[in-house]
Amino acid sequence: MVNSATNTPTATLLYGVHPADGSRAAVQVLLKPDPVTGESYKKNYGFEEKTAVIENVRGKEESVSLDTTGFQFYKHPSKLSADDFSDETTVRNEYYPESIDLIKKLTGATRVVIFDHTIRRRTPDDKEDTPDKRQPVAQVHVDQTTPASIARVHRHLPAEDVPKLLANRFQIINLWRPIEHPALDWPLALCDYRSVDAKKDVFPVALVYPDREGETFGVTYNENHKWKYLRGMTPEELVLIKCFDSVQDGSVALFTPHTGFQDPTTPEEAQPRRSIEIRALVFYD
Repeated sequence: MVNSATNTPTATLLYGVHPADGSRAAVQVLLKPDPVTGESYKKNYGFEEKTAVIENVRGKEESVSLDTTGFQFYKHPSKLSADDFSDETTVRNEYYPESIDLIKKLTGATRVVIFDHTIRRRTPDDKEDTPDKRQPVAQVHVDQTTPASIARVHRHLPAEDVPKLLANRFQIINLWRPIEHPALDWPLALCDYRSVDAKKDVFPVALVYPDREGETFGVTYNENHKWKYLRGMTPEELVLIKCFDSVQDGSVALFTPHTGFQDPTTPEEAQPRRSIEIRALVFYD
């Protein structure tokens, strides 16, 4: 269903469901895909499909911001070409510094450390989602919990810097942008933090790797959730997504549930989505 006046679609989103046995939710990341299922992950929790209206904020981008809704759109072309994003070295040597400067400019942060990035290429005929073939994430989630965010600081910063950095405000922010062509296919939906119950709507999910453990949030359904997207985001446009904020006194958004979704307004001729997201630790004096 689509509101033709605003191109605001009604879509199906995949929400998390707590493990039935009451155990801690976990995802085991496998070294090799399962030979039977082809999956690279094993989960002990489930999902449920829910219908949601996704408001298109094209033309009213100023209605959202990092500290109110948890995300913010900007127009700022990258210096890299579409082909440049296919080269890992170029991304790290050129896109990382460019993104650090941009995040500092847009947020007022004094120090930004990028700890990883993901390039996603939707392949309609190949559903495999492995570290080498990353598809759009089709489930509502938040990238980091508070313990995982603090652990990131310890993991990625010099030990002598950590006490001072943790004493001041810090955030984890993703910078997401399309590559090569507009993201009409499987765009990104973002949930307005003001519509989220931060205590009831999320549950921790352990990410169990062979050598370490991380933690994200699964998100359960709440009919009050207000979803938004910027239809047809171009490679010249980006969105900053807040995944964590150490300011937790109720004055600012803490995080942003988000997901890729199948948009019923997508033209048949639209090219499969390509995008890049960089994940950054963002510090303030």
